[in-house]
Amino acid sequence: MLKELLHTGIGAGLVIKEKVEEEVKRMEESGKIRTDDAKSFLESIEKKGKEEEQKDKEKIKSMLKEIIDELGIATKDDLEKLKQELK
Repeated sequence: MLKELLHTGIGAGLVIKEKVEEEVKRMEESGKIRTDDAKSFLESIEKKGKEEEQKDKEKIKSMLKEIIDELGIATKDDLEKLKQELK
């Protein structure tokens, strides 16, 4: 389910990106927007997307850590500590 959700989100993002780029290109060709403004607009959208991606990654990491703690699953750090104690 998580995999399908991620694929859907990525697909939706790509479709929206393509549509926005097409519309900006049409506006640029018709003279409604300058080339510099179009580039700036697309760059700002990309920057915002990268920021949101980073936030989402942090949220997912936090959720996974919480799940691991709740399930009592040993982590790499736990296993390394145990190895050191056994030496």
